[in-house]
Amino acid sequence: MVTSSHEALHRIFQKDPALLTRALQQVLHIPFPEPREFAAMNVDLTEIEPVERRVDTLLRAETDDGTYLLVVESQGKPDERKRSSWPYYLSYLHEKYRSEPVLIVVTQSRATARWAAEPIHLGVHGMPSLTVRPFVLGPENVPLIATEREAKKDPPLAVLSAMTHGRGRQAPAILESLEAALRTMDRETAAVLAQFVDSCLADAQARQMWRDLMTAMQYFWRHPWAEEGREEGREEGREEGREEGREEGRVQERAEMVLNILRWRGIDVPDSVRERVDACTDLDQLTTWSQRAVHATTADDLFTAVE
Repeated sequence: MVTSSHEALHRIFQKDPALLTRALQQVLHIPFPEPREFAAMNVDLTEIEPVERRVDTLLRAETDDGTYLLVVESQGKPDERKRSSWPYYLSYLHEKYRSEPVLIVVTQSRATARWAAEPIHLGVHGMPSLTVRPFVLGPENVPLIATEREAKKDPPLAVLSAMTHGRGRQAPAILESLEAALRTMDRETAAVLAQFVDSCLADAQARQMWRDLMTAMQYFWRHPWAEEGREEGREEGREEGREEGREEGRVQERAEMVLNILRWRGIDVPDSVRERVDACTDLDQLTTWSQRAVHATTADDLFTAVE
């Protein structure tokens, strides 16, 4: 299970290494050669001395132009000690594997992106013996994918977009577009990518919206974050000693989810619609309404099947 934004921001490239190549070529406009194959490598760069050094993700890319070692570092905030380790990583990998190392920093912060992109100069001021220029993927260059067509064209890139931009007023369009794209993928892959997004959404409202969307897709119930919620519900049920209480709680949560999806999408919810949803005690009917809420244009669309 991916448990943090830091982890998700680099592990997505382990799930889809080709996404890293596309990001270099299309986002950063680097003429990186097309890999024939990828291989994950040991991220431990510790030498005999007891100083532990680990990169976040390390991939080997075999291309017609030779072998490249792709070092992916997830960075939440500026950290000069971490920055000073990057030249070591590249030098060590070049010496050990005799291949070309490439450093890519991924961040959700614009300020951190600007900090990470600054060249690292070692040596005489103005005439450095070594210069390291990190490639940075962040909010300023990762494309904001907020339409269903764009998201379906490249779902992993849409995931990276949601992980980078999924906050504030842009969140509904970004997350709805990604939800539509995940529907086109196999269930297991979509479930993993959905978890990456959940781990990276710092905004509480955006994260709840994403979980509601995934509930409507029924991916939500396959994940550990849902198991935690179910266990809480079971514990409450044991304390109450009544199965009816658990069922009532599930119905209430699903009704709230239907109304929340409409509100977060900016759709006005009349009292008549809210009262009808609140009065419904059929969990299957509420599930159907939650699925319709994702694509509705008016609140009344909840009650009309799309032909």
